[in-house]
Amino acid sequence: MPTILVVDDDAWVRLLTRDVLAGEGYRVLEAADGPDAMRVAERPGPIHLLLTDVVMPGMNGCELAARLGGMRPDLKVMFMSAYDRDFLVARGLSPVGPLITKPFTVEYLARRVRMVLTDRTSATPAPSSAARAR
Repeated sequence: MPTILVVDDDAWVRLLTRDVLAGEGYRVLEAADGPDAMRVAERPGPIHLLLTDVVMPGMNGCELAARLGGMRPDLKVMFMSAYDRDFLVARGLSPVGPLITKPFTVEYLARRVRMVLTDRTSATPAPSSAARAR
């Protein structure tokens, strides 16, 4: 059973996402923001996928993915945002990996997570500290 770390500062989105993924049979860990996610990721045990909002106060999802990539190099990452990729990039945020736009349907979320976890070509591991240094 894959473990997914869901990170979103909107409690409603986080809880809905948790419930959907748990209903699909995944083990779900939750965090309200980047620092909280870092604490969760420091605990022992596997995390197969980071599903994170991009725009969050303090530490955005791109920064979180980069930091967790140094701790867990095999971690797959999928981003979610109310904004499309072009908007995010124009504001200096460059999510590397799959991005789903909120609002999304329950079916779409479940399908995309399944794709990312099972298809190596559809997921990008979190950037390692070496990749960030370039």
